[in-house]
Amino acid sequence: MTASALDHVSVPAELLPADGRFGSGPSKVRGEQIEALVAASTTLLGTSHRKAPVRGLVADVRRGLHDLFALPDGWEIVLGNGGTTVFWDAATFGLVERRSHHLVFGEFSGKFATACEAAPHLTEAMVVRAAPGDHPDPVAADGVDLYALTHNETSTGVAMTLTRPDGAGADALVAVDATSAAGGIAWDPAHVDVYYFAPQKCFGADGGIWLAACSPAAVQRIERLAASDRWCPASIDLGIALDNSRLDQTYNTPALASLVLLRAQLAWMHELGGLDAVAARSQAASGHLYAWAESRPFATPFVVDPAKRSPVVATIDFDETIDALALSRVLTANGVLDTDSYRKLGRNQLRLGLFPSVELSDVEALTATIDWLVEQRQDAIAP
Repeated sequence: MTASALDHVSVPAELLPADGRFGSGPSKVRGEQIEALVAASTTLLGTSHRKAPVRGLVADVRRGLHDLFALPDGWEIVLGNGGTTVFWDAATFGLVERRSHHLVFGEFSGKFATACEAAPHLTEAMVVRAAPGDHPDPVAADGVDLYALTHNETSTGVAMTLTRPDGAGADALVAVDATSAAGGIAWDPAHVDVYYFAPQKCFGADGGIWLAACSPAAVQRIERLAASDRWCPASIDLGIALDNSRLDQTYNTPALASLVLLRAQLAWMHELGGLDAVAARSQAASGHLYAWAESRPFATPFVVDPAKRSPVVATIDFDETIDALALSRVLTANGVLDTDSYRKLGRNQLRLGLFPSVELSDVEALTATIDWLVEQRQDAIAP
């Protein structure tokens, strides 16, 4: 469909979502977060990250995350510059001792595996794969000192329950990529040692920073490897990141705006009632979307097993009568943004970010809009 044709597809305003941001990351930023950023414009932005005001900001974020996740005593929140991709590189030096085991079921769960496979100082990583739309289960293996799981695969809309592998060695760590899950899906720290993420999904902040909730066992691993003769670039040295985090700062200058947005979102989450309360918002939104897809002849949830369907990133397949890419373009032309599928998955589907900031009423309006397009403007979204 041409751009000029799109100009003539006008959805009735009363059908459209009040807020049309459904991105899977970066995600919707609430107005109250922007107000917090404006309020910080003369008190924090443009000031030294080594001084008390900014260190107080970092302390608030660390404390807020510790409380949100209900972490046991001894757990620490560590942070550093760069997103999750940088943390994967840091983990190959500062978390994996000899050999890692990876469950791969999409684009992002495969990236940490690739990093460990390429690291010359590690033995060959073990990788168990599942087709997109499913996930493998964690299984203990000899010689593994770190199990790499993914709480929510952003590319496919598959979520997994976090479980420490039965029979895993007493010294083995479980590290979880939680980039699109943290702050939107509940988890049990008893089954996890490192829960790491970037804040541009559920927390509605910008990227450019990583954060990790670390168990006492993970902290000990970080400290031991940092004190060993293993070389590591200072910018991704988890020992340095740990030392600076304990001082409520980062090794080098952080993106203060992202931290301000994160702190404001954490305050909102606590006001709502904590992690269970905000997770319920995403469950309600995704529940509506999946039920809608199951009730329509032209749509179906991509993830077949309901227990594995993500509450925060939903993927919906469409049949051959609808061109999902054209549908996404029509939605974009009407102010409903970032609904296209993950580019490398190559399916005829929409992918919707349903993070806690997204209102259920907007998801209901989105499905009503799609119904209207299917009924009234089939020519606009036909293959």
